Amino acid sequence: MTQTRTTRRGRTPIVFVATATLLVASAALSLAIGARALSLADIWNGLTGSDPVASAVIWQMRFPRTLLGILVGAALGAAGVLAQAVTRNPLADPGLLGISSGAAVSIVAGSAFLGIGGGAGRMALAVVGAALATLVVFAFASRSPEGLSPVSMTLAGMAITACLGAVVSAIVLLDAESMDQYRFWQVGSLGLPDPQLLAIGAGVALAGAVLAIAISGSLGALALGDDTASALGVKVGRTRVLAGLAVVLLSGMAVSLAGPIGFIGLIIPHAARAIVGNDVRRTLALSALLGPLLLTVADIIGRVVVRPAELQVGVVTAVIGTPVFIWLTRRMRTKKGS
Repeated sequence: MTQTRTTRRGRTPIVFVATATLLVASAALSLAIGARALSLADIWNGLTGSDPVASAVIWQMRFPRTLLGILVGAALGAAGVLAQAVTRNPLADPGLLGISSGAAVSIVAGSAFLGIGGGAGRMALAVVGAALATLVVFAFASRSPEGLSPVSMTLAGMAITACLGAVVSAIVLLDAESMDQYRFWQVGSLGLPDPQLLAIGAGVALAGAVLAIAISGSLGALALGDDTASALGVKVGRTRVLAGLAVVLLSGMAVSLAGPIGFIGLIIPHAARAIVGNDVRRTLALSALLGPLLLTVADIIGRVVVRPAELQVGVVTAVIGTPVFIWLTRRMRTKKGS
């Protein structure tokens, strides 16, 4: 065991460099691939402005979309690590716990009934909705006979997600304008409706990242149990509240910009732990790289498989994530049975 940990620590810098390199490569492919393919020369001419057509395609369409994929992927990957660490639930994920659905229903309701369709108001609605959904899930799970167990939280989250998903569908069906605006967003898309939101989202994500970094050391102790963590000097209640706030900020921001994209927060933390071990700080950092890598690759796949049309990125991540979720569930049952 000690030798395995030492090996993982020794290869950690190589892993981070390799992942960062792959992320840069996927970002370059994201700029090149689309309804109109661009060569490396076209990309360079577009970036420098010497080709007006390529420049418009890159700077007005693909560059903001690529940045959005990186921002949302990093946020969802980090939120998944925090959610799984604070709940000690390997199936915890902003989507499965109802957090993403809470943000989604808040945005749709705010647009349909309050006329809040963009800007900082949309981001605020997402964060408030995510926070309320988190409180409801915890309240329902705590009233189960098992208490706040992984199973009760997963079941409560799935129930709340289904309920809120029905509410979103009812709103967009009753309001034709909302339906036109959110029919693609609801599936999960990187087609940014308001480029100004990208800067606001980066600020919200930065606040969530600062919180995550600040409590990352304490989250490792929580894995040992509340009593052990308290004996080690960790303020358990404070750590959980701050972790929940970070998850709400990160996932709320991601939903407001790209819609409720599922499975990124579930898959990425498991992949990161398989590579660098269970240390929360290393897992958090690697997930912030693997998340955008997976999301940009999924977006590229969505542009290619049905070209010249486009498959929404949320559909691609669902196709990838569903078998992984089934495998994780079976693995948990096997461990519990043994």
